[in-house]
Amino acid sequence: MFNNFYSGKRVFLTGHTGFKGSWLALWLNKLGAEVKGYALKPRTKNDHFVVAGIEKKISSVLGDIRDYEKLRKEINDFKPEIVFHLAAQPLVREAYLRPRETFEVNVVGTVNILEVLRECDALLSFINVTSDKCYENMEKNEGYKEDDPMGGYDPYSSSKGCSELVTASYRRSFYNRAPDEHPVLVASARAGNVIGGGDWCQDRILPDTISALMNNRTVEVRNPDAVRPWQHVLEPLSGYLWLASRAQQKDITAFSGGWNFGPEPDSFLKVSEIVNMAIACWGSGNWKDVSDSNSPHEASLLMLDCEKAKKDLSWRPVMDAKQSVELTVAWYKEFYTAAKAGGNVDCSSFKQLDEYLGKAHSRSLAWVG
Repeated sequence: MFNNFYSGKRVFLTGHTGFKGSWLALWLNKLGAEVKGYALKPRTKNDHFVVAGIEKKISSVLGDIRDYEKLRKEINDFKPEIVFHLAAQPLVREAYLRPRETFEVNVVGTVNILEVLRECDALLSFINVTSDKCYENMEKNEGYKEDDPMGGYDPYSSSKGCSELVTASYRRSFYNRAPDEHPVLVASARAGNVIGGGDWCQDRILPDTISALMNNRTVEVRNPDAVRPWQHVLEPLSGYLWLASRAQQKDITAFSGGWNFGPEPDSFLKVSEIVNMAIACWGSGNWKDVSDSNSPHEASLLMLDCEKAKKDLSWRPVMDAKQSVELTVAWYKEFYTAAKAGGNVDCSSFKQLDEYLGKAHSRSLAWVG
């Protein structure tokens, strides 16, 4: 995979205890990378980072992205070649409750790591993983492109737009180098609504749905008609990994900048459709509309245009929304069955990664090799 680019590479990964970060750590370990993670401790004992045993596979440092001196020490000691920045406050509704903390983590945290990396001579690539919500969302019936304006109605979305602007500023100010001056990839990656096993965060539709189904409760759906680009967690991760790899084989400056990694248009679906898919996969359950006009604002329509990644990276998504939901629910069902039996929870993440790679290989996707 990825032309064996990651074998033996020193990769610094912020947010490795989180949902997406833990899956990326798992994949990097499989690729033979030397990984050092930097993040807060996992939220629960059931988090993917914990049940997949990732702490035993990589070097794990518990730290706050806002702690500049600790971050600086860990990076300078490790001397990374590749950096994936995923540490963030990731929830829209939580950002309404703690807006200052959200901006500190998502914006100042980005400034901190970019400032530290200015001292890192070994650096080849930095990828800041933000969100599809970084765009100024006019709720138009077409996908946002990478050069569309940054913005954000709510604190979370705005903080992600700000993080994008910070990344662009550092790229233009400090990494606009000629090819003979050790150019560095400085890019940002924007994904859609990501689902997959091991995510237990509240106020995310799939974790909320699974929690209700596990406890024989009716699933409560806040915005059933909201449309989102749904994708399995491994889909955007393949894009991030391929971007950093591909840039080193081509013109690095041409790959710097923003990138969208989302599903095909047939996976832009309503929340209600995703919930119905999950219930069908689970085998039982029902849901009810609990929409409240007084709830904090959340966008009702958001789509991504991923033609740039398809054209310039030869990247393609592997699965549609239905397959992504099936894989996600299968992970939770295995977890639920093991927990209910009172035995050890045997995580199926490794098996699912291999299954995903098998699908990618059958489609002859460029990054699989």
